[in-house]
Amino acid sequence: MRIQDCYNFHDFRRMARRRLPGPIFNYIDGAADDETTYRRNTAAFESCDLVPNVLRGVSEVDMSVTVMGQKLAMPVYCSPTALQRLFHHQGERAVAAAAAKYGTMFGVSSLGTVSLEEARQISSGPQVYQFYFHKDRGLNREMMARAKRAGIEVMMLTVDSITGGNRERDKRTGFAIPFRLNLAGITQFAIKPSWAINYLTHESFKLPQLESHVDMGRGAISISRYFTEMLDPALSWDDVAEMVQEWGGQFCLKGVMSAADAERAAEIGCTGVVLSNHGGRQLDGSRSAFDQLAEVVDAVGDRIDVIMDGGVQRGTHVLKALSLGAKAVGVGRYYLFPLAAAGQAGVERALELMKIEIERDMRLMGCTKISQLNRTNLRFR
Repeated sequence: MRIQDCYNFHDFRRMARRRLPGPIFNYIDGAADDETTYRRNTAAFESCDLVPNVLRGVSEVDMSVTVMGQKLAMPVYCSPTALQRLFHHQGERAVAAAAAKYGTMFGVSSLGTVSLEEARQISSGPQVYQFYFHKDRGLNREMMARAKRAGIEVMMLTVDSITGGNRERDKRTGFAIPFRLNLAGITQFAIKPSWAINYLTHESFKLPQLESHVDMGRGAISISRYFTEMLDPALSWDDVAEMVQEWGGQFCLKGVMSAADAERAAEIGCTGVVLSNHGGRQLDGSRSAFDQLAEVVDAVGDRIDVIMDGGVQRGTHVLKALSLGAKAVGVGRYYLFPLAAAGQAGVERALELMKIEIERDMRLMGCTKISQLNRTNLRFR
C-alpha cells in the first residue's frame, strides 16, 4: 500500500498499523477504559445532518478563518500531540512543514520531540505551544518565557490531564518512555524490523522542552509517572489567571467541556477554549466535544473563540462543527496515522484530502465562505 492509495482516515490507519510495532500503534489508537468516548467522538457527527442550499453561485470558495488572532488558510489545524518522533523519525518537523505548506496552525507539545525553536524555524505559520502545568512554578515561568522568546503566537494550556487516563492497551504491552516493555510488547517490536531500523538509524529520542528539567534516562521516568509526579493536580482558576496575565497574549484552555468553565475562562481573560476530551484518552464516559459545542458557543461565543477537537475524520465533520459556531477544528489521529505511515508526505496527503473535501462540501452546501455556515444548515435527528 502506498500513501497515494490512501483516501481517508481508515486507509491511513491501516497503513500505519502495518508499519508500526503494536505497542506504538496502540499508543496512538488507544483510549481510556472501555474507549466509549473515543468511539462516541466520531459517532456524534452522525446524529447531525447537513441541509444544503443550491443555485448559490459557488465558483469561488474561500475557506480561510481567523482564530485567536491567527489567519488560517483552512479551518482545520494540527493539534499538538506528544512523542511524534516515535511514530516517524521526522516527527514534529514533518507536521510543521506540512502545516506551513497548507497555511494552517500547528502545535508543539510540552512532550514534543523537537524543540519549539526548531519547529518555529520550519514554519512561518501560527504555532501554538501545548503546555502542562507543573508543580514547580519556576519551571512553568521558565517554559512560558522560552515560548515567548521562540515566537509562539498562542499558549494552549491543557487542563484535563492533571492525572493520566487509564489506557489499558499501554498497560498490556508495558508501553512507557523510555521503553520498559514486557515480553508481549518486545515480541511485537521484533516482527516490525523496518520501524526499528528507521528509529535506530536516526537521531536519538529526546524531549527538548523538558530535557533540562526531567531526568528521562537514569530515573527512567515513564509518561504516566510524569503525569502523576510532575504535574500539579491542585491546578486552580487562580493559577490559570496568573498565567494568562503573565503570558499577555493569545491564551486558550484545552480540555474545557462545560459552559460554566468556558464562562470562567472568558472572565479571567482567555481568548479561546478548546472543547476536547483528549481524544477519549482521559475520562471515559465524557461527552463528545461536538455534542457540547452548541451549549458552549451559546454561552461564550460572542466573547472568546470556541474551537473543538475529537473524532474529526471528514470535511463534513468540520463543516458541521463550524455551522454550530466553532471557529476552527483541531485534528490529532487524523494526521498522526499518516505521519506514522509516510512522514511529511503522509501529513501533506492528509491535509490535502481534507482541504479538497472541505472545498467540495462547501460548494455542495452552497457556501462561498465559512461565515455563511450556520445552524440553519443543520438538523439533529
